[in-house]
Amino acid sequence: MHVRPRSGPMTKTSDLFRKGIRKLSLDLGDQAIEQLCLYLAELQKWNRRINLVAKAPEEVLIEKHFLDSLTLVPQVKNSPPPGLMDVGSGAGFPGMVLKIACPDLKVTLVEPRQKRVSFLRHLIRTLGLMEIEVLETRLENNNEELVKWHNSTPILASRAFTSISLFLELAEPFCTDGGQVIFMKGRKAEEEIAEWQKSSATGHFRLNKIIETALPFTNTPRKLLLFNKR
Repeated sequence: MHVRPRSGPMTKTSDLFRKGIRKLSLDLGDQAIEQLCLYLAELQKWNRRINLVAKAPEEVLIEKHFLDSLTLVPQVKNSPPPGLMDVGSGAGFPGMVLKIACPDLKVTLVEPRQKRVSFLRHLIRTLGLMEIEVLETRLENNNEELVKWHNSTPILASRAFTSISLFLELAEPFCTDGGQVIFMKGRKAEEEIAEWQKSSATGHFRLNKIIETALPFTNTPRKLLLFNKR
């Protein structure tokens, strides 16, 4: 889909996106930038009616949700089919943003709340995105809607969804052998890792890598925790 360039306030918005993306050392084309701008505009419009994210100035929304999601690009861009499963996607973070940044990435958004599902499906239509699916359901082993994803998903991602131990337990039936589960965490990452290590149910996963990063405007520390299924 070609998104027509806009002037005025949209130019300021696109400049913020470009600035943040450069600081993340990523290279996104003009179409992706325009799609991100339109995504933000739709988020702000829908947010007046339903509570998608906490209200905040535009620069804060861009950094806290969009740029934070983009820190995952190097980890997911080369994922084999069926690609990324974003669990508890909410308003589309990180899965929808990653789809825009990586058009060839197949994405499945799992979100149980109907209003958020309506927003995600509206966005997919508005942005003309292909090979992205929204499932209005929960990640559960006995969920018939998710049978075809059993032992077939190479990457599952969670952004503030639940504890490490619980999410790994939920993810285990769906993750391929050798597949990856990625957590996006903030200042309490080490504390959460320690809690997981203390649990008796570390299961089939090992902590493979911790990637330290920071949000580009405020330098707020972030960590990506990469778990691999044994």
